[in-house]
Amino acid sequence: MPQPALIAHDLTRTLGTRRVLDGVSLTAAPGRRIGLIGENGVGKSTLLRLLAGVDTPDSGSVVRPPDLGFLQQEAPYDATTTIADVLDDALRETRAELAELDRLGDELALTPEDSGTYAELLDTYGQLLERAREHEAWDADRRAEITLAGLGLGAFAHTRTLGSLSGGQRGRLALAALLVRRPAALLLDEPTNHLDDDAALFVEEQVRALPGVVVLASHDRAFLDAVCTDLVDLDPAVDGPVRFGGNYSAYRAEKQAERERWERRFAEEQEELAALRHAAGVSARRVAPDRPPRDNEKMGYGVRANRVQSQISRRVRNAVRRLEELERTQVAAPPPPLRFRPDRLADMPVDDMSLDGIGEPLVSLRAVDVPGRLTLDRLDVTPEDRLLVTGANGTGKSTLLAVLAGQLTVRGTRRRAGLSVGLLAQDSVFARPERTARDTYVQELGFARAEAVPPAGLGLLRPADLDKPVGQLSVGQRRRLALALLVANPPELLLLDEPTNHLSPTLCDELEDALGAGPGAIVVACHDRWLRERWKGREIRLGRGALDD
Repeated sequence: MPQPALIAHDLTRTLGTRRVLDGVSLTAAPGRRIGLIGENGVGKSTLLRLLAGVDTPDSGSVVRPPDLGFLQQEAPYDATTTIADVLDDALRETRAELAELDRLGDELALTPEDSGTYAELLDTYGQLLERAREHEAWDADRRAEITLAGLGLGAFAHTRTLGSLSGGQRGRLALAALLVRRPAALLLDEPTNHLDDDAALFVEEQVRALPGVVVLASHDRAFLDAVCTDLVDLDPAVDGPVRFGGNYSAYRAEKQAERERWERRFAEEQEELAALRHAAGVSARRVAPDRPPRDNEKMGYGVRANRVQSQISRRVRNAVRRLEELERTQVAAPPPPLRFRPDRLADMPVDDMSLDGIGEPLVSLRAVDVPGRLTLDRLDVTPEDRLLVTGANGTGKSTLLAVLAGQLTVRGTRRRAGLSVGLLAQDSVFARPERTARDTYVQELGFARAEAVPPAGLGLLRPADLDKPVGQLSVGQRRRLALALLVANPPELLLLDEPTNHLSPTLCDELEDALGAGPGAIVVACHDRWLRERWKGREIRLGRGALDD
């Protein structure tokens, strides 16, 4: 049986006073797995809600398959629901299909082949049989157990209520229910949130195996790369959202080629503009031949002079015309990519507790213990270190960064040079929440530095957000402001805790490139698979109560 497509036409949606979606169209054919990407707030979740039918567009239409599943960021179950209830609901249609197949099979066995109803009955049985095969109905209960195990829920009793589960566990259970159900169209909003590496790989395999439509919104570049056949960039563009064929690697390659074309065209136009301005200015002053007439050509000299003047005048008019046209139509300069902006790294002062010598550690930890949070034997961070800290949740990654920053009292020995340190925490707090983001930026950096590196040029906060009080910004926007302060005036030791959280995939790529060429020493604690797989520096992995190199 052919799988139905999911078709959206000219969708618009306004939330409050902001037009979130403006004329968005999308066709998702069976077998296509489409990723929605873009900055926070561009409408990825809104578009998914419209496609799912849980929200209504201001205008436009959606044609959706009747068998549609939607994973929202909040699981749609109440606290008293049990795991068994969730699975029963996911398997309800499959079990009904099997029961109906049994009934039709019995009826077929009792119906003579020459009966008037036999052909119609056989056709109905065949269609239902095909649908059951697509849903892998006979394997559904075993698949349910495999899916629970793959998402780290296999050890939980089916009698447990959702109220006894953490938010992440509830989200994984909702995802498991959809994967078990195998709907004809599957909509996923940030499906890898709360997943460890093994669970994310399991979900990738399951989603790739679905025969129907998949549309998903995700910041997880590794997931986008492994799963998607197409990407739709919802960031504002002249012609609206842009669809790219291929996975995330293909998207990156196309965006890089697009930027190179933009840079090349801008450079060529600037070169032509300079030449035209020179031609219009200099040639206009050249109104006669460059040499005096010879004796034997004095009679024709005036004619030739007029001809030269006419030619020069025509060239000047052409140059001015082309100059005016090009000044109207020239492309804007490509925005600079995100880069750390140090004027220079100051000579590092050395205090009594520092370690002397070029190349010696900026920070040295020995037999450090933070009770219940972190234990490690030794760690040195050198002046140009690129250190990635990995490990499961609860192994002390954030604690280690706080120790390196000198924010925690520890047992053991911590020797640190007198150096500037910047920490990007997972939750950024500012002392004056009533100040706007712009004023906070100026106050933190000083007027001269803020003017030299204006916040709008960093691409981390939208211009409208710069004039909002910090207390009204979202968690992600506050982190972007904190990151902007570090980018504009980077320290000698930069500590980043999950730096790609709340950033669009493109901005994550720019940040990673900036880290490679960034100043001083950089220590990153991160669960981002894409970043970890491409890390070119040193890596340490924290285990429970130990440091595993």
